[in-house]
Amino acid sequence: MKYLDLENTQLDGRYSVQGLLGRGSYAEIYLARDSTVSAASPHSRAVIKALNVFLQDDLDRDLERTLVENFQNEAIALDRVRHPNVLSRIGHGTARDLRGTVFHYLSLEYLPGGDLAKLCRKKRLTLSEALYYLEQVCAGLAHAHANGIIHRDIKPQNLLLTEDLKTVKIADFGVARISHTDSPITRVGTNIYAPPEHSPMLAGQTGLLVSPKLTPSADVYSLAKTAYALIIGDSPRAFANNPITSLPDDVSIKNWSRKFLEIIEKATQTDSRQRHSSVNDFWNDLSILKNFDETLSSAFAHDGETTAVSIPQPHFSEAFDLKPPRVPEFKDSSELSFNDIKFPVQHREPMAEAQDLIRPQPNLDPEIAESPKFIPQNPAGKKVPRKIISKLAVGLGTFILFAGALFATQYYVRSNGYLSGIKSPFRSQTGVSTTDINLRSEPNSVVDNRVGVVSKNSRLKILNESNNWYEIEIVEHGREPLKPNDTDHGWVYGKYVKIDEN
Repeated sequence: MKYLDLENTQLDGRYSVQGLLGRGSYAEIYLARDSTVSAASPHSRAVIKALNVFLQDDLDRDLERTLVENFQNEAIALDRVRHPNVLSRIGHGTARDLRGTVFHYLSLEYLPGGDLAKLCRKKRLTLSEALYYLEQVCAGLAHAHANGIIHRDIKPQNLLLTEDLKTVKIADFGVARISHTDSPITRVGTNIYAPPEHSPMLAGQTGLLVSPKLTPSADVYSLAKTAYALIIGDSPRAFANNPITSLPDDVSIKNWSRKFLEIIEKATQTDSRQRHSSVNDFWNDLSILKNFDETLSSAFAHDGETTAVSIPQPHFSEAFDLKPPRVPEFKDSSELSFNDIKFPVQHREPMAEAQDLIRPQPNLDPEIAESPKFIPQNPAGKKVPRKIISKLAVGLGTFILFAGALFATQYYVRSNGYLSGIKSPFRSQTGVSTTDINLRSEPNSVVDNRVGVVSKNSRLKILNESNNWYEIEIVEHGREPLKPNDTDHGWVYGKYVKIDEN
């Protein structure tokens, strides 16, 4: 078993790795500082999900190819279901660690509020609080189903919170089914929350099910057991792979308990055809609980029909970006070329110990570690022939000489004013900053080229663009500058600029 060595490295000239958050069977999770965003911004940190094939000892070419495809499918699933209540993918890449090990990675939104499982261990949620979070989960999950994605591992540990605890987002689409028609059904998920159709506990028994077909009702089942955990304040462990048929005594006296049991018992039926047919149907029933007054005794429980609320509504966190990043095209080790790999850059900040960091995410549950989420390396540690190394060295030397000549020519022309009358063909646009962004003298995130900060909601004039970077001039500040002498002109990373529509 060989771990990645990412201590004191910067990935893609952007992500300064701060510390290890956790490891699964194939993935290593790191917390990183995003140098394209101001340190004062809530988006200044990101999660790096790095795939490390050497965490397992039984890798072959076919398995490697499968793992790479699954990892790419996770990115595709996240992009397809981009939603205010689904964890967002920021980017991706392929790099080497300091030992030369090649790995693919996804950069994901960092949510420092932890997960709902931890929140429930800290305190007992009220009925209204639980419904507040469940509505957001229903909104995100319904959107996923509408786009052909079945999550297959809904549980409190995969529901992450923003720092203010107001927005919940669904995480870990590593075992998601991208098409309803994919086959065969694989054993994934967590036993306590997984439906019989794909529960690891029932491996080999799929043929005994009345209706073994995988549909969105599989997520409805897991969602209902998650609702039990949030509302009751305890895990539905006693009902693993079985319908929920009873509630604890202290809950049974509540005026809403009978209706709640009726809803989740239907949603957790073994026969998927007897469950709610969609997440929206499930929420229509569950939202009825909003009409019950928790202060009334059980003697005044409502026996009649109650008007259901329509579809679940999403909750937006700060600066949510609907536009996904570029789609990754990950390759296995037999297809990778020199140009596909970015080499690490060491930075000065020491990597923190895991205990000094805020909780790990996305959740890496040992019960779902069997699900492939991972990547390629140099197979069997084969040495590169010297002839190839010599050719690479000659090619690299030629490239350096050519680049040096171009740079010298450009410097001479610019220093003598020959380009002063030539303007960029880029058509000027305007936009607004969606968060605090570092302003830089050049279109890269080198530490020493920071020249100021663009505050959130600043009006910007875009003068030029280069590789996702915008050269801008601040037309109107979103708030009073912290340093009055900071420049109003420079380069910012384009992800955090919303372009005005013409």
